[in-house]
Amino acid sequence: MNVNVKNRAAKITRKTNETQIELELNIDGTGKYSIDMLIGFLKHMLELFAKHGLFDLQIKCSGDIEIDFHHTVEDLGIVLGAAFKQALSDMRGIKRYGFFILPMDEAIAEVSLDICNRSILVYNVNLPGEKIANFDVELFREFFEKFALNAGITLHINLRNANNAHHGIEAIFKCFAKALDIATQYDSRIQGLNT
Repeated sequence: MNVNVKNRAAKITRKTNETQIELELNIDGTGKYSIDMLIGFLKHMLELFAKHGLFDLQIKCSGDIEIDFHHTVEDLGIVLGAAFKQALSDMRGIKRYGFFILPMDEAIAEVSLDICNRSILVYNVNLPGEKIANFDVELFREFFEKFALNAGITLHINLRNANNAHHGIEAIFKCFAKALDIATQYDSRIQGLNT
């Protein structure tokens, strides 16, 4: 994986036997995105993530989706998490903690996180059904687990009252974006690391 960091931005290329991903991230963006991939539902969720977190995000991704989506979803979690870790660099002056509650119709998502170099995922998500179109919803746990591991964050995701899997996952991605945006913001009162 090749990493290139400038200010609070990162550019990462990852090539494996199963996937090829090029990703550019600007934490201090305006929510602009360009995502080129063949997994439609995940593409939609990443677009919402960029838009609601105000992160500029460009992704070009191909993978062995004729087999299944697992490698592509997992590797996107790895690369996006690594991009945030690299873009945040030494984490000086950031708020560090982020928390948000977000409704999406009948669904309520709660996300809290700590940018602390301790990778933990607590994932309390129970969705009705196993698929959205041809996408296995269990893969989202893999995505967030790999993101947390590679970003070095403690991440708690809780979903309440989701009667519709699409609404539940959409609430999670928007809520995750909002919580991450809060945690990555600078606070001029914080000198050095927020420990």
